[in-house]
Amino acid sequence: MPFLGQDWRSPGWSWIKTEDGWKRCDSCNQELRSENNQCTVNHSIILNSGEEEIFSNKECEYASKKRKKDHFGNDTTAQSFYREKWIYVHKESTKERHGYCTLGEAFNRLDFSSAIQDIRRFTYVVKLLQLIAKSQLTSLSGVAQKNYFNILDKIVQKVLDDHQNPRLIKDLLQDLSSTLCILVRGVGKSVLVGNINIWSCRLETVLSWQQQLQNLQMTKQVNTGLTLSDLPLHMLNNILYRFSDGWDIVTLGQVTPTLSILSEDRRLWKKLCQYHFAEKQFCRHLILSEKGHIEWKLMYFTLQKYYPTKEQYGDTLHFCRHCSILFWKDSGHPCTAADPDSCFMPVSPQHFIDLFKF
Repeated sequence: MPFLGQDWRSPGWSWIKTEDGWKRCDSCNQELRSENNQCTVNHSIILNSGEEEIFSNKECEYASKKRKKDHFGNDTTAQSFYREKWIYVHKESTKERHGYCTLGEAFNRLDFSSAIQDIRRFTYVVKLLQLIAKSQLTSLSGVAQKNYFNILDKIVQKVLDDHQNPRLIKDLLQDLSSTLCILVRGVGKSVLVGNINIWSCRLETVLSWQQQLQNLQMTKQVNTGLTLSDLPLHMLNNILYRFSDGWDIVTLGQVTPTLSILSEDRRLWKKLCQYHFAEKQFCRHLILSEKGHIEWKLMYFTLQKYYPTKEQYGDTLHFCRHCSILFWKDSGHPCTAADPDSCFMPVSPQHFIDLFKF
């Protein structure tokens, strides 16, 4: 007969993982204890009033549990982050581990909240959120969805404060708003976790974020030190050759007239096309000028519509094939392999999602 109740090994306490080990969350216990006391008092009053006994002991216990659940469930601003540096990815049940690791669980447990503060991981996290918005949003649990929008709120506020990477966030919000519009308009055609009013409220929030980013004004910084205009041409050219995104080259070309001329260099765009695309793809979408020269800049943006570009990130999650552990590379994990480095594999945002497809 299957066991349908609470885990018999758990006393019902809340635990927090610290550097010294697992510690019980006393603050949560005090709140729950006060809820239990209130329930006991109210129940005794009802019984002593001489009226008909309305609640049995089991019913009172059930009502207490429901209040506890509502107490934590209604706190929409609270974040259910474990802030772990690595997690075990298990895809089947064993005697030691029951169930399997889902995308939502991995999203909750890995430390994405502080990862967005790291400039090396920022682009990686944004790309992951964008992929989830396109296809995996409805597969997340209610807690994972809450954490998703809390992290997104932090990202938007960070961009509004430091004025960095607004284009990435605009693309993310555009994809997310399109998905939310489809879900809200087609309610009943897909299974939604949560009330339709919650999804409508989320859509309004995303539209508000888009408006704030649209009205974002870049303040001109007064700097008396060395600027881009003071650098020699060969150094400016080297800076442009370091970019792997064509839009970054176009944006930098708008800073000064000199950078505008350098950003139109045919060799620069040719190298960018050769880095991202194969020669067979060139032949299918050749764009020639009136003089018979290849328009490499137009080629790049045309090929970008048909083929994915190579992704570059300062830091990514890694997967240990020996331990089946997903972790941030600089934090590492307790690997038991003889040669750990040979077992590590970088995980792209798309690969992260594919890990949890069963």
